[in-house]
Amino acid sequence: MNAPQIKIPATYIRGGTSKGVFFKLDDLPASCQRPGEARDKLFMRVIGSPDPYAAHIDGMGGATSSTSKCVILSKSSQPDHDVDYLYGQVAIDKAFVDWSGNCGNLSTAAGAFAIHAGLIDPSRVPDNGNCTVRVWQANIQKTIIAHVPVTNGEVQETGDFELDGVTFPAAEIVLEFLDPSDDGEEGGSVFPTGNLVDELEVPGVGTFQATMISAGIPTVFVNAEDIGYTGTELRDDINNDPEQLERFEKIRVAGALRMGLIKAAEEAQQRQHTPKIAFVAEPKDYTASSGKQIAASDIDLLVRALSMGKLHHAMMGTCAVAIGTAAAIPGTLVNLAAGGGEREAVVFGHPSGTLRVGAEAAEENGAWVAKKAIMSRSARVLMEGWVRVPGSSF
Repeated sequence: MNAPQIKIPATYIRGGTSKGVFFKLDDLPASCQRPGEARDKLFMRVIGSPDPYAAHIDGMGGATSSTSKCVILSKSSQPDHDVDYLYGQVAIDKAFVDWSGNCGNLSTAAGAFAIHAGLIDPSRVPDNGNCTVRVWQANIQKTIIAHVPVTNGEVQETGDFELDGVTFPAAEIVLEFLDPSDDGEEGGSVFPTGNLVDELEVPGVGTFQATMISAGIPTVFVNAEDIGYTGTELRDDINNDPEQLERFEKIRVAGALRMGLIKAAEEAQQRQHTPKIAFVAEPKDYTASSGKQIAASDIDLLVRALSMGKLHHAMMGTCAVAIGTAAAIPGTLVNLAAGGGEREAVVFGHPSGTLRVGAEAAEENGAWVAKKAIMSRSARVLMEGWVRVPGSSF
């Protein structure tokens, strides 16, 4: 006899240009309240993975890297923090959940969900104004401050803040990523190789200049021109070309090895979420995926980034932190594409439009250190209640 379905309290939330299924830790089945196979199997079944049809028909996922995500929140185990936020990137066609990095977009939703779910001390939630939610990002051991608007003691979700890559406006949430270097150490250098620019040798592909940075999320930046692109490409220009996607994966693997994230190329299959691979170019006029005209004069540079093997429809929030940090450091490929020199913020063009990100970096004892990155996003609850999964699925 087949096991019946079980119900688990859950909330489906859009955060930035991503969306995911959010859980309170205490609401998960006992075997899934700790890391391990049961939790991974549960999240894969919730999302609908692995799916050889790459459609997620039998789950909550949307068959893209932006919509194949699960989040766990709990009261924080860290002093001076409100909640612990743990993020799982669920592979689409493989039986795998990647816990190696953060989702910057869903960090926005983590702040809002913390209030929705009653995880914040009521004395810290104003009747009206902004609630400062102190989030401990458990995947990468970093602090994120979310400034969440509140009206009548509830999260204010509606508003007129527009975010390219999201169809409808909503209320603005400002995020601060503190000490965003992704090396696990406070005040650590953002350049794992020690260099602003490296010559990256990619077996079977060639040798490229690359800026490899760990800020927000480990990211490998290359020049668009060096790999045959202009920087104005949209998703279909790349995602419909298996040969190019394979080439990008080879560059990503070479970067992961050079950054010390993996010790052998085969390990990259178990680390699909990181590092990201992105290419940059000087500003050009282009038409965004929505049909919106983006003028070169409105942006500082062009950036396109891949996530989980496909070109992202907009920009990952964590990669935006990497872009902002690299732009703030004179001499990186990102900084040079933006015109060089010192800068505290950049506006970059991505496939869906533009995004502004600010960052502070400083050179200390001969090493560059990321101090802070700031950007605005939005979040909205799409559905709340329970998800159902077969009781035998985990």
